[in-house]
Parts: sequence; C-alpha cells; structure tokens
Amino acid sequence: MKIEVWSDFVCPFCYIGKRQLEIALEQFEHKDSVEIEFKSFELDPNAGVYNGKSIHEALADKYGMSIEQAKVNNLQIGQRATEVGLTFNFDNMKPTNTLHAHRLAKFAETKGKEKAMTENLLYAYFTESKNLSEKETLLDVAEASGLDRNEATEILDNESLHLDEVRGDERMAQQYGITGVPFFIFNNKYTISGAQPMETFVGALNQVWKEENEQPKFKDFGSDDAGVCTDDNCSI
Repeated sequence: MKIEVWSDFVCPFCYIGKRQLEIALEQFEHKDSVEIEFKSFELDPNAGVYNGKSIHEALADKYGMSIEQAKVNNLQIGQRATEVGLTFNFDNMKPTNTLHAHRLAKFAETKGKEKAMTENLLYAYFTESKNLSEKETLLDVAEASGLDRNEATEILDNESLHLDEVRGDERMAQQYGITGVPFFIFNNKYTISGAQPMETFVGALNQVWKEENEQPKFKDFGSDDAGVCTDDNCSI
C-alpha cells in the first residue's frame, strides 16, 4: 500500500496528522507493507524569511483577528498536539518560508532519509522553535537526519537543485484540487483531508487493504460428477 502525504513543515495540523497516521499504523497488521511518500506543499509560497514577528502576530495579520484570538486558537491546537504526544512551543515559533526546507527534504529522499528529515524538520520548528529559513539550522537538521553536511550545503547553495521536484509536487496538488494540508492519498484512489482522528486512519488502512488485497471467495456447493466433463464444465 502506498500513502502519499502532502504537507508543510510549518503546518501544525500536518504534524498532528502525521502522528495520527503513525499511531494508526502501529495497530495495522500489514504496516510493513505500507510505503509513505511525503509531498511538498507550501502554505504560503510568498512568505518571507523570519522577521522577528511571532506566530500569533503572523496569524492575526493573515486572518484579520486579534492577537489574543490567535493565541486562543494556537492554545487549542497545542492541546490537540499534546493528545498525540507532541509538544508545540507557539510562543517562540519563528514563522518563515519553507522552500529550502522542502528542497533539502527532496535531497534526503534520494538518500533514503526522507522520513527522518521530515520528522526532524517538524520537531525543529514546532518543539525547538528553530528558524527553518536559517542555513545553519537546516544543515544541523540534515546532519541529525543522517545526511552529509557538505552535500547538504551544496544543495542549499544552489537554489535550483531539487526545485523541480518541489514544484512538481505542488503542480500535482493543484491538479488534484488540494487546497489545504495535510492531505493523504491511499493507493492513488482513496483520500483523507486534514488531521483526522486516529480511528479514521485505522478504518482507511483496513478498508483499502481489504479492497486491494482480498481475493473473492467462491462457495462450493459440491458436485456428484467430480472428475467428469459435462456440457457445462470439466473438473479433475
């Protein structure tokens, strides 16, 4: 089974949804047959690098709400994160552009380190309050994920490297009509949108596996002519 996941590294529901899926997979008896592929999605492709503005201020400006309301909303999201074992440090988060983080994640995919890189980037942003547009931060995350620091430096220094892969994922998202993340596609056929409850993922995993892998079972009503050819069929 293949699960494609469109997400962004500064999307809180992407981290929560990712963890819900992982918890669900622990309850899925065929988890070793599941392949997860992360796809790039920028919540705000035009976002600048971190400028000192808090996530509360950034959200208040973006959605036309008060800073206090933004704090309330973030508190509620933080509580949801806690329920799945995550810690979100909203007061110190550094909202920023994620293009280079996505490029580096695509490089990690070529080295078989995509899962580690994705998890470490999310953890760095939401829990450690790291600046994902800062070169040294990205290099630290890359090294912690098992990538060669010098090779990662070459990727970041050449802004064209792995850009096509990122843009390809984003074009695919547009073709599929994906306007929000996280977005999960199972076997290019079934979808889940948003950070749904773990039970939703369990149900999807079991249903997809059943439909894609179970063979039809035929009931044998028996025959008195076993091993004989008749006008209808031959049996041995």
